[in-house]
This record gives sequence, C-alpha cells and structure tokens, in this order.
Amino acid sequence: MTSVSETYIENRERVQPDDTNNYHTAHGGNVVKWMDEVGAMSAMRHAGENCVTAHINKLDFKQPVPQGNVCVIQSYAYATGRTSIRVRLQAFSADPRTGTREQTTDSYFVFVAVDEELSPTTVPDLTVDSERCRELRDEALAGE
Repeated sequence: MTSVSETYIENRERVQPDDTNNYHTAHGGNVVKWMDEVGAMSAMRHAGENCVTAHINKLDFKQPVPQGNVCVIQSYAYATGRTSIRVRLQAFSADPRTGTREQTTDSYFVFVAVDEELSPTTVPDLTVDSERCRELRDEALAGE
C-alpha cells in the first residue's frame, strides 16, 4: 500500500506559442491534458496498474497561464474506491525567472485502474501515515 504523500507528483510545462490561444495564454485544453497526464501518474503510482480517466469534477480556471511562463501541475491521490482512485490536481503559473507562483486551476479527477484487457481491477487502500498525508487528504476532501 502507498501513502498519500508517495503519490505526490509535481510536473512542469513551459507554455510555448503552440500551446496558446489567441490571447497568448495556455489553451485550457492543454492545461487539462497536462493535468490528466500527471493525475494518471499519481493514480498509477498508487494502483500499480494502468489507470484511465473516469470523471473530472469541479474544474475551475481561476486565471490564465501566460505564454513564456511555466505551468506547474501538482497531483496526489487522496481516496480510493474498489477500482477507483480520486486525485487532487492544481495548476499554477510560475515565472521562470523568479519562481513566483499563482494558482490558476483547481480540479478533482477520478481514475479507474485497469488490467491488460482494460477491465477494471481492484486497488489497495491508500494509507495516511503522517501529518502531511492527513493535511493533503483533508484539504482535498474539503474542496470536493
């Protein structure tokens, strides 16, 4: 079994011209794609199996990520079902020169673990073995 903190992943994407809309900010679809990819990694780290997206809940875009900035995606699993893993995802706009961050997007994804035939397969319980794990889980549950 893995703990909440063991599923924590942070990834970065530099927002290039091909990633932007006509306002020179990251296209929302690209941000969701990046979140989906990182979220799946958190889910797979816990499940030990491939995972597919089943549901996106509460996807809130608070502000854009300008071209040239870095889109930082934070992800972690915080709850499980029989075959599902709930993952908290947040995106931030970061200035590549200073590292200053502002949150841009907040969401909760549900992934389902699948076997080689793409059939749902059971996942282990997620452990909460530290104060940090408890804080992350409680924050995610409160925001759902």
